[in-house]
Amino acid sequence: MAKRAETIYLKDYTAPAFWVDSVDLHFELGEEQTRVASRLALRRRPDSPSGALVLDGDKLELEQILLDGRPLAANEYLLDDESLTVLAVPESFVLETTVVIRPQDNTALEGLYRSGNIFCTQCEAEGFRKITYFFDRPDVMSRFTTTIVADKQSYPVLLSNGNCIDRQDLGDGRHSATWQDPFAKPCYLFALVSGDLGCVEDRFTTCSGREVALEIYVEKHNLDKCAHAMHALKKAMRWDEETYGLEYDLDIYMIVAVDDFNMGAMENKGLNIFNSKYVLARPETATDADFQAIEGVIAHEYFHNWTGNRVTCRDWFQLSLKEGLTVFRDQHFSSDQVSRAVKRIEDVCVLRTHQFAEDTGPLAHAVRPEHYQEINNFYTVTVYNKGAELVRMLQTILGPDTFIRGVRRYLQHHDGQAATVEDFLMALREAGNLDLQQFQRWYSQAGTPQVSITSQYLAAEQALEITFEQFCPATPGQANKQPLHIPCKIGMLDTGGQPLTLQLSGDEAGTGTEEMVLHLRQDKETLRFINLPEPPVLSLFRQFSAPIRFVGEESSQTLAFLLKHDSDSFNRWDAGQRLAERIILNGANQSSRETAANDLDLLAASFASILQDDSLDKGLAAKLLELPNELYLALQMQEVDVEGIHTGREQVRKHLAVNLRELFRAVFNASQSTGDYSVEPEAVGRRSLKNRCLWYLDALDTEESSQLVADSYRSATNMTDRIAALMLSVDNSGALGQELLGDFYRRAENDPLVLDKWFAVQARSSKPETLASIKNLLSHSSYQPQNPNRVRALIGTFSRANPLRFHVSDGSGYALLAEQIIALDPVNPQLAGYLAGGFSAWRRYDEGRRKAMQQQLQRIVSLPKLSRDLSEVVTKMLE
Repeated sequence: MAKRAETIYLKDYTAPAFWVDSVDLHFELGEEQTRVASRLALRRRPDSPSGALVLDGDKLELEQILLDGRPLAANEYLLDDESLTVLAVPESFVLETTVVIRPQDNTALEGLYRSGNIFCTQCEAEGFRKITYFFDRPDVMSRFTTTIVADKQSYPVLLSNGNCIDRQDLGDGRHSATWQDPFAKPCYLFALVSGDLGCVEDRFTTCSGREVALEIYVEKHNLDKCAHAMHALKKAMRWDEETYGLEYDLDIYMIVAVDDFNMGAMENKGLNIFNSKYVLARPETATDADFQAIEGVIAHEYFHNWTGNRVTCRDWFQLSLKEGLTVFRDQHFSSDQVSRAVKRIEDVCVLRTHQFAEDTGPLAHAVRPEHYQEINNFYTVTVYNKGAELVRMLQTILGPDTFIRGVRRYLQHHDGQAATVEDFLMALREAGNLDLQQFQRWYSQAGTPQVSITSQYLAAEQALEITFEQFCPATPGQANKQPLHIPCKIGMLDTGGQPLTLQLSGDEAGTGTEEMVLHLRQDKETLRFINLPEPPVLSLFRQFSAPIRFVGEESSQTLAFLLKHDSDSFNRWDAGQRLAERIILNGANQSSRETAANDLDLLAASFASILQDDSLDKGLAAKLLELPNELYLALQMQEVDVEGIHTGREQVRKHLAVNLRELFRAVFNASQSTGDYSVEPEAVGRRSLKNRCLWYLDALDTEESSQLVADSYRSATNMTDRIAALMLSVDNSGALGQELLGDFYRRAENDPLVLDKWFAVQARSSKPETLASIKNLLSHSSYQPQNPNRVRALIGTFSRANPLRFHVSDGSGYALLAEQIIALDPVNPQLAGYLAGGFSAWRRYDEGRRKAMQQQLQRIVSLPKLSRDLSEVVTKMLE
């Protein structure tokens, strides 16, 4: 095991013993080693006891240490692999250290490392300790001045946070640049980049008339792939001004794209470092989803300038304070750029498929966890996506205008500070004059609440009584749950599909509204609606107003009715998903197959109506026509039937294709691209609908359908259409798939991001020979086991997005994953911990698969040396 594997608890938080007023860093970048000199101006906090100074440092080679200019003797300090302790220090002093590090050997990609020929940093969460000795915690905020010295020819670009205040040619082939950040920040927001990079420049005029220089740095051969990222940045800056009144605060904003990055991007103050996947795009190399992801991630990191940087989190337990809030903000921004309905559906799909799965497994944790061993393991869909849903519920409860006032109040009151969840909720409470004490439980309770609904229509009283019962199952460490404050956005339809006016008994304020928000606060409660001359059709939890599992009493006929008539686009889609889910899961049950067949006719009729509705937004139509994915369907079963789910879903797909063949073909033909490629919502929706129809037509499995897929691939003028056809061809046996794979590789071999797509397409194939193909790909000349994007594309896709082939009954898929995890852990522990998540649901499978996965987990945990990242994840799974 790693040396430091103790558990850290939220309840044990104590403020830092010292303030660090200023940090002066001096980097001498070299090919063999890098020397980092640090000068810290420290003061002891008045409320902290006297004692030694303890700074974090991860395997640093200390060359020099001075206290107020005096070299310290060996008996005046202690040194180990994880810290530097100065035994006696005055109340106020300057500490200087010089250390040697070797970025070229840093395969963990934390701290200062090299991506190709580029020096770059990643300091969140605890990477700064790999650079120099410091308090590596988010509540120590300091002003940084950074000087970088490097070979001028090899590293002409020298970047750090803030504003460049000095550049010098040192006359010996080297040069230097000094950057000063005027804003105090925690060390996790420190950034440094140096390399031979090209730059795309633009300018932005803020609402107060200030000119901000915008610069995107990339490898020179990628300069023609930055236009979309720059456009997205300017849109995000304007949106934040117009929506939240938040203006950028520096004179320059820089983005750097690197190929080797563990995360998506990092919001370092004024110098954002990005995974190149979220910057580089052209229609020939990036899909519509890639373009939208770039826009969303660019916005996310920019929005962090206020929700994360100007106001940061006090400790890592508060991580969702910045991430959940900023995910909500980037989702809000993206929904304003594209179809709001489609965006909401996509966000909920991520939550239901991945976060709900996390909530049901051994890695379940609260949005604000109570403890951790390795903070890297808590950059999760629970912290990010469920955290965003909590913020969305707060917006629903307060109303949009009051919510924004509350956020602005929070930022104004805590500007330049490290805050907590309580600080955020207090600002919202004061803005809305609402009690959010019960709502705060959402941050501390793990698990997905289940809300069951029953209703009774009282004809004589023209009233409807609805009973809500909420229940949250036990999760690790939390056996008993308290009731939550759950906002339920509700509407009702008459038998013709028209909205009804809602009125709660005894609540005249509800008169005249077609939609209202119910506030559910008890384990069980009944509400009465009046003035309803006929039984209404309920539309509950509109826009997915709370992250819950909804258990209703609707018949299949009611679901089909909602799919056709509901004015809430999300609930319309959700009704179709629940109807399709019912069909697929009933089809796997021998006793329910007749019911499934009848329901299938209902679904086919509903799909026919959608295909014939020319007024419908094409992107929404494509969503309404999709079937639940296999990962989501698995969550609905007590014991996962891998083959049954796949077979049942394919049978439904083929039935719809056969019965609606002419409609699918007509819509496919009508949705062909015309004109130049565009990422405008109408064009994206048209391509989405066309490729949805192609997916169904391919299920016909005829020579004609195979030819249609091949023609779609060969005639494609953009990556969206080409990859859609390629995925279908690779799933089918025969020479066509190999032919098109070969063609795609020839187009992709010089572009790493396109090569990632080539690997991922093969990793998600449902063909029986997929596992053998993956083994061959591991030794392919283009496979780079130290590049996180490539590993995620092949191994991550296989283990997390191909349940049929990963869960093959002989356990060979599990053995392959374990082998890759074991090989990666000494190289990149964070990536190994991520891959181990593929085993998280192991207890929910049949006995044979359970034993096979358990065997691989025990194989991993029994190794003599495991990183903290991997040790914590695997140990929790086995517990």
